[in-house]
Amino acid sequence: MECDSKLVPVLREGIEIVKLIFFRDLQKMLATKFPDCDKLYRNKLAGAVINSYFGQQNPDPDVQDFARQEESVIDEVLHQVADEISQLRIPLTDALRTMVLCDYQEGGVDNSAILAKAQECGILLSDRDLPMPNRFIELVRRLGSSIGLVTDPLPAN
Repeated sequence: MECDSKLVPVLREGIEIVKLIFFRDLQKMLATKFPDCDKLYRNKLAGAVINSYFGQQNPDPDVQDFARQEESVIDEVLHQVADEISQLRIPLTDALRTMVLCDYQEGGVDNSAILAKAQECGILLSDRDLPMPNRFIELVRRLGSSIGLVTDPLPAN
C-alpha cells in the first residue's frame, strides 16, 4: 500500500473510529462478563485491551499500574474478543493492518508483531486481503454511519 503524506492522517482517523466502536462494543461485553465490577474498572479494562491490541502504552502511571495488576484479566479478554465481538473482526483486521502500514510509511517502524499478537488472539483474519486505502475508509464510514458516529458525506454537485 502506497501512502502519501495527506492520506496517512485520514487513515489514522479511520483507525481511531474503529477503536471507538471497538471500545463501545467492548464495554457492552465487559458489562456482561463483569457485572459486579464498577463502570470505571470496566472502562479501564476496555482501554487496556485496546491498547494491547494496538501496541500502545498509555503514559499515565495509574493506567500502567492497572495494566500490570490486571494483566491476566486483560489477556483473558484479549482471547475472548474474537468470539464475543466477532462482528468487528473485519474492521479490526483492516485497522490493525492499516496502522502497521502507516507506522512503517511514516517512520519505518516495523510493528508486525502487533499483527502476530492479533492472530494469536484469534481476532486477525489472516486470509482477508489487505484493503486499499479507499476501501478501508469506505468500511469505516459505513460502520461509523450505521451507529451514528459519522455522517455520510454530501454528494458532489
